[in-house]
Amino acid sequence: MLDVNHLAESTSPYLRMHADNPIDWWEWGPEALAEAAASDRPILLSVGYAACHWCHVMAHESFSDPAIAAVVNPNFVAIKVDREERPDLDALYMKATQALTGSGGWPMTVFLTPDGRPFFAGTYYPPEPTGGMPSFSEVLHAIDTAWRQRRDEADASAEAITLHLADAFAPIPAEAPRLDVWAILDAVSREFDPLHGGFGTAPKFPAPLLVDALLVKGEPGSLDVAQRTLDAMARGGIHDQVGGGFARYAVDAGWVVPHFEKMLYDNALLLGSYTRGWRRVPDHDPVLRAQFERVVRGIVGWLERELRLESGGFASSLDADSLDAHGMQHEGIYYCWTTELLVDALGEEDGAWAAEVFHVTTSGTFEHGLSTLQLRGNPDPERLASVCARLLAERQQRFAPARDDKVVAAWNGWAVDSLVWAAEVFSEPGWLELALGAAECLWRDHWDGRLHRSSLDAVASPVTGFAEDYGAVALGFARLAGALGDAEWLRRAELLLDQALDLFGAADGGFHDAASDAEQLWARARDVSDNPTPSGTSALVAALRLVALLADRPELDAHADAAAATLAGILEQAPRFAGSALVDALVTDEARTGLRPAVAVVVDAEPLAELSRATWRMAPIGTAVLTGRPGTSGFAHHFDERPGPGVYVCRGTTCFAPTSDLTELRTALWSRVN
Repeated sequence: MLDVNHLAESTSPYLRMHADNPIDWWEWGPEALAEAAASDRPILLSVGYAACHWCHVMAHESFSDPAIAAVVNPNFVAIKVDREERPDLDALYMKATQALTGSGGWPMTVFLTPDGRPFFAGTYYPPEPTGGMPSFSEVLHAIDTAWRQRRDEADASAEAITLHLADAFAPIPAEAPRLDVWAILDAVSREFDPLHGGFGTAPKFPAPLLVDALLVKGEPGSLDVAQRTLDAMARGGIHDQVGGGFARYAVDAGWVVPHFEKMLYDNALLLGSYTRGWRRVPDHDPVLRAQFERVVRGIVGWLERELRLESGGFASSLDADSLDAHGMQHEGIYYCWTTELLVDALGEEDGAWAAEVFHVTTSGTFEHGLSTLQLRGNPDPERLASVCARLLAERQQRFAPARDDKVVAAWNGWAVDSLVWAAEVFSEPGWLELALGAAECLWRDHWDGRLHRSSLDAVASPVTGFAEDYGAVALGFARLAGALGDAEWLRRAELLLDQALDLFGAADGGFHDAASDAEQLWARARDVSDNPTPSGTSALVAALRLVALLADRPELDAHADAAAATLAGILEQAPRFAGSALVDALVTDEARTGLRPAVAVVVDAEPLAELSRATWRMAPIGTAVLTGRPGTSGFAHHFDERPGPGVYVCRGTTCFAPTSDLTELRTALWSRVN
C-alpha cells in the first residue's frame, strides 16, 4: 500500500486531502499523461473541490478503500483535479459528462483514453449498488473489461464525443440584427418566483448577476423583483443569520435548507449586489434599507473573520461538513439549532424569542430535529444584533468546517471590487483596507510577469491565469485606483488587460477562457455563459469598460464592444445565464439614448467626504468614480485642469460644471447628453 501518492506537494488543499489515499493519484500534467501512454492504460479522472459534500462522501467510501485501490492502481492512471484550480479542465470534461449522461455535477468521474479523450462519464458512485446506480467497483471492472476486450468501442466513443463537442464552445450566434435588451430584461423578470423570490425552482441559487441587471435602470417593476429577491435570500436559511454570508444554494424553492458550503465567489458578488441594492431602496423604507445593510455588514464581517489570510488574500471556501460533539461528520451541523440549544445559549426568554424569530421548530426544518435559521418579521434591530452576537460566540465553540486556504485570483478580484463599492457607499475605510490587502496579495503572490490562477501559503500554482482571472483582477485593481486616487493600481490593471488581449483574444473579437500558450487540450474551452461568476469574456468586458474610462483609452472600449457582440446569442437565447452580459448590454443601450457611462471626478475629497460618498451612492451602474486632487500622479488628464473642490461629471468630451450641491450632482449623474 502507498504511504503517499503524487499529490502531497500540490498547491491545492483539495488534492492534498487525497495524498494518503491508497489510490496512486497523479496531478493532471504531462507526467501523468505520459504514464498513461507508456502503459496503455485508461485514465480515471476525478474532478471535485474542497467544499463539496459528495466529493468527501465518495472519498471516504471509495477512494480510501484498499480494495478499490487494488482495482484502480494496476489498471488505470488515476488523476485528481481541483476544479477551482483548473476551470479549463472542469469545463471541458463537464461538457463531455453532460453529453454522455445528460447531466453533470461533482464529484465528476470520467474515463479517458491515454491521450485525454473521454469515452465514459458519471458523477458520484456509491460503494454498493443503490437505486439502479452501479457501485464504483462495478464501474471500474466494467471499464477495465471494455478496455481490454472491446477497445475499439472505447476509441469509437471517444472519437464520437470529441467530434460532437468540437464546436461546443463556439459562441451562440444571435438571430436578431439588434437585441432588444429591455425585452430580454422583461423576460428575465417573468421567471421571477413571486412566492419565494429568486428565479426558477429547486434547487435555487443566488443570482447576483441578474439582480445587478435589474438594478441598472431602476424601473419600478425590475426594481421590485430585485429587492424582493434580495430580501427573500436575506431572510432565508441560505443566509447565515448569525455569522454573515451565504451558502452555495438552497435545495428547496423557499431558501429554507442550503447546501452548506460557503464560497468566496458567491459572497463577493452578493456583497456588491446588496450594496447596489441598498442604494436603490427609498428613504421611506428604512426597514428594507436596514435589512440590506445588515447583510452587507455580515458578509464583510464573515470575510474578515473567517476567510482572510495572513497574506491579505481571502481563502476559497468553507466546507459543508463539520464534526458534531461526538466527532461524527455531518453536513450543516455547524449552522443549525434546536429550541433547546437556543435556550442553553441565550436563556429561557431570549431563547424562546430567538426560536420564534428564526422559525426554529420542535420537529426541525432541516434533519435530525435541527433547524436552519430563517428571519421572520422585522424584530427589534438591537435585540437581534445582541442575540446573533451571543449565538455566534456559542457557535464558535463547535468544531468549525474546514477551510480551503487556496487563494483564487478571480474570486479575490471580485472581492476587491465589491469591498471597494461597500467601503465607499457605507463610508467604512477599514473595508477599503481589506480590499487593498487582497489586491496587494494578488500582485505580490500571483504576478511574475504572468498572472497565476491560485496560490497556497504565498506560493503561486504553476497554472497561469484564465480570462476570468485577468478580468476580475483588473476590475478590482481599477476600482481600487478610483477610490484611492492611486494611478499605480490603474497601471497594473492596464498591464493585465493589455496582456489579456494578446493571450485570450479570439478571431471574432471575443475571448477564449485559456491562454493561447496554455496546454493544448482536445478542445479549447470558451464558455460565454455565466455560472456562479461572470464568464471570462464578461469579466474582461467589465474591466475594459472601467479602465477605458479611468485611463482615457477609448481603444479598450472598442475591444469591449467587439467582445460584447459575441455574447449576443447567449443573451438572446438564455439570458438567465448571462446576467453580467445583460448588465453591460443595458448600460451600453442607455449610452445610445444619451445616458453614457460617465467619469465622476471628485476633486479634493477630504473636505468633501460627504460629497464623495454621495457620488458613489447615486452614480448609475457603469459610472467610473475617481477621487483625488490636482497633482495626483498619473491622473493629470482628470485632475490638473480641475482645481476643485467639487465633483466633475464628464461623458466623453462633455463635462458638467463642478458642483458641491447634492441635487445638482444627481442631475449631472443622470442627465442625458445627445
